[in-house]
Amino acid sequence: MSFPYSGVQYRPTMTGRRGMISSAHPVASVAGLRTLMEGGNAIDAAVTVASCLGATEMGLSGIGGVGWMQIYHAKTNTHICLDYQGWSPYAAEPSVFEDSQQMQRGLKSVMVPGSPAGWCAALERFGTMDRASVFKYVIEICEEGHAVTNHAANIVNTYEPWLRDYPASMAFFFPNGGPMRPGQLHKQPDLARTFRTLVEGGPDVYYRGEIADKIVNYSQANGGLLTKKDLADLNVEWVDPISIRYRDFEVYGPPPPSSAVQWLQTLKLLEGYDLAGMGHNSVEHLHTLIELEKLAIADRIHYNVMPNAPVDTLLSDEYCAQRRKLIDPNKVAKSGGMRYAHTMDADIVKPGDALGMRESTTHFNVVDAEGNAVSVTQSLGGFGSGVVVPDTGILLNDFNWWFDLDPNSPNVVAPHKKVEMCLSPGMIWRNGKVFACMGTPGSHGIMETTPQFMSNLMDFGMNIQAAIEAPRVRPLDGNRVIAEKRIPQEVLAGLSERGHVVETQPDFSMAFGGAQGIMIDPDHGAFSGGGDPRRDGYAIGW
Repeated sequence: MSFPYSGVQYRPTMTGRRGMISSAHPVASVAGLRTLMEGGNAIDAAVTVASCLGATEMGLSGIGGVGWMQIYHAKTNTHICLDYQGWSPYAAEPSVFEDSQQMQRGLKSVMVPGSPAGWCAALERFGTMDRASVFKYVIEICEEGHAVTNHAANIVNTYEPWLRDYPASMAFFFPNGGPMRPGQLHKQPDLARTFRTLVEGGPDVYYRGEIADKIVNYSQANGGLLTKKDLADLNVEWVDPISIRYRDFEVYGPPPPSSAVQWLQTLKLLEGYDLAGMGHNSVEHLHTLIELEKLAIADRIHYNVMPNAPVDTLLSDEYCAQRRKLIDPNKVAKSGGMRYAHTMDADIVKPGDALGMRESTTHFNVVDAEGNAVSVTQSLGGFGSGVVVPDTGILLNDFNWWFDLDPNSPNVVAPHKKVEMCLSPGMIWRNGKVFACMGTPGSHGIMETTPQFMSNLMDFGMNIQAAIEAPRVRPLDGNRVIAEKRIPQEVLAGLSERGHVVETQPDFSMAFGGAQGIMIDPDHGAFSGGGDPRRDGYAIGW
């Protein structure tokens, strides 16, 4: 079989046969490749990349954050997801938050970090290397420094107002006192010491030992919610992925409380249409996509955080057939937005907003010659809480923000509770083999953009880089739609004629995520990798 090139492509597709990394920062990708070259497997390399992204793609993920990992381990024929998304603190009652802003910034916004526990759990179960071997690269990056990219400097400088109240945060990101400058060498000695401590003591030192003491003491002294019990009770979970049959493919994502059910349902709804016959990014194609995504958003908001969410029903042929009947091919339906609680005012996207700058998430993939494959999405939320714990280099997440304060919401904040999580790394299988690993950051937009680049691969025959680069759209609230302006003007005008209120964005906009992907040739097993130019993504193989 073959997949012909389709669409405009601005970057070359990377290739390899022994291993490949596709991540949001070239230094992290190289570190993962070095791990593979030293004899590590894809899981070892994934932990290397996960740690290095926190030090290079600064503020978007890291050791104070959370994540989801989807793994296929070839030797044991195990396909499984690792949930290291953490829990809310035991003290996280709605009454402790004066307003929604306290859930988004500062120490009350912090959910128990899951990343160190997740990384070590993956390494212990499926890895072949020890902690020192996989974390040596992040330690090297932190001690010797790395050259800051334009993209990273822009993000850090944008969030400077969030950091001003915390001297340790300002010192960590702005050691020279002025704005972060592209090309400057940025060192993180405190973070290097934290990783050395993790290497020596394992996750226990983070959750019950020296690092835990520093996090909790600072939090308690400054009005935060985290306690030693919160950290000590943190556990990660191994869970089975959920899936759909999509044409000739099997598509997998994590189960609830991950929100993968939304993009899986969107694909299942799209299966009822001849997308290739419509033409890629035609008026008919995009109108159908947008309207189906609105239905999937509504179902995700209503069902996904329920105990025993009815995933099988939501993804069934019968239910999706009924939902398709609600689509008018010539008119729009209004969307209620991406969250249950409209009282979370800071999350309302207004016309003219700097879209894409409100979330701090990353995605990456790793495959190796043994047949192992890993797809990972991890995050700090929205540049985290803005709080770096003194003497640690740990930027804490703000994932309490992703709860609601509305008591009627199924996602209302509560003690020791898992939040509905946008993070949802994907895998595509064909004929019983891994065909592609794909995913993206992008807050709630993850669930709207993922079906687009996956469909580009499965319906339109694009190679992995072209599938990632192709211009995207996203529904917002009401009739509003954002669209990259590479989409032809006549198509955008056609959407407007059907009732969509179209707001154009730059050619390559962070509002549409930063997808990374790897495709495995079904005939020969060679790898093709793609990185998203919307951020600093690059793939590298050997």
